[in-house]
Amino acid sequence: MEAVNPATGERLDVYDPDDDEAVERKLDRATSTFEDWRDVPLREREQLLVNAGEVLRENKQRYAELMTREMGKPITQAVAEVEKCAWACDHYAEYAHKYLSEEHHPSPPGTEVKTVHDPLGPVLAVMPWNYPFWQVIRFAAPYLTAGNVGLLKHASNVPGCALALEEVFAEAGYPDGAFQTLLVGSSDVDGILADDRVRAATLTGSGPAGRAVAETAGKHLKKTVLELGGSDPFIVLDDADLDAALETGVQARTLNGGQSCIAAKRFIVHTDVYEEYVDGLVAAFEDLTVGDPMSDETDVGPQADPDLMAELHDQVQASVDAGATVLTGGEPLDRPGAFYPPTVLTDVPSGCPADTEETFGPVATVYEVADVEEAIEVANDTRFGLGASLWTADRERGQRLARDISAGCVYINEMTKSDPRVPFGGIKDAGYGRELSEMGIKEFVNKKTVWIE
Repeated sequence: MEAVNPATGERLDVYDPDDDEAVERKLDRATSTFEDWRDVPLREREQLLVNAGEVLRENKQRYAELMTREMGKPITQAVAEVEKCAWACDHYAEYAHKYLSEEHHPSPPGTEVKTVHDPLGPVLAVMPWNYPFWQVIRFAAPYLTAGNVGLLKHASNVPGCALALEEVFAEAGYPDGAFQTLLVGSSDVDGILADDRVRAATLTGSGPAGRAVAETAGKHLKKTVLELGGSDPFIVLDDADLDAALETGVQARTLNGGQSCIAAKRFIVHTDVYEEYVDGLVAAFEDLTVGDPMSDETDVGPQADPDLMAELHDQVQASVDAGATVLTGGEPLDRPGAFYPPTVLTDVPSGCPADTEETFGPVATVYEVADVEEAIEVANDTRFGLGASLWTADRERGQRLARDISAGCVYINEMTKSDPRVPFGGIKDAGYGRELSEMGIKEFVNKKTVWIE
């Protein structure tokens, strides 16, 4: 298992994967630790989460540079990611006891009926490389604080990040075994999930990976939460603030090199403002700085892996072959590293890859629509349903239209984003379940009814 810098192709380090014996030891340790950890008072678990937030902040530059080296995230965005992780720790440290408080129900006179929230046990987390710290913290912060223990199977191209996250919880004072990294390949996930010591699983990743995890978990009747990507619409109506919609749209498509499940991928623009918006989008894309991710001046770094860049380019080329028009970008940059330029496609025919697939890179697909009804129809014409962004000057109109959009979340006059305070998750092929907020911390607890006469 090795880490390679996608900006240079340089091999950073080589890691020995965990063999069967090492995995056995970690599963045993998780089970043993859980028996004591579940009884630690919630307020003490909250305080440990405060400590974790402090560890993240104290080491944010080091962790950010690690992310940038392993997967190419621009350094300013990597620092922001660590800070967001610390914020999530702060949030659950403050609110976990409220979220997990007993719920009392109507009952006959003289009786008391309530729901309490007990932890389930070891939770397996299969996490992606694109936000190598945030994706992990957003499951670990709530689940550990609820009394579960975590087993992280991270993406194989960010092993250094995986081990650094284990370090965060160790330095924060969590007991040995509360959070462990499993340096294993994807082929090992099925056997680990099937093990009786693992009680639940959460996965963020591809559709095939999610289906495989759901199938195994279903066979063994284990709870799962799946976040499987999206092809999010960014709808610009005729009365939108175009300057704001343009500025946010550029960020929403190119943040993290466009490698985000909730990135704006399909721009659906009303015909009255279409030409002006497309011209602005092309100019803004061409003004972005693509280059060294360690530079504070860089807007777009490399794609995380040369193979991923090649796959993205294949999608673009197949769409062009089908009739799409490239207004800017569209070819890998002629330089060392996996650099793909911000790209704008128009005249995209139905059924081509840019229309139907998730393009995991800085490629904006733009559609011209005649009216609101067509905008909603195009927005919903996807097998995904993660997020959506809708731009209109009429807030009430926006709220009405939001109900017609098939997605787990709709942001009106704002970029689709995750926030510790807000439920996050999708529908259709984007997955099921919710992360973050009160809903997230309650996904992996036993909601136990207690009746007292």
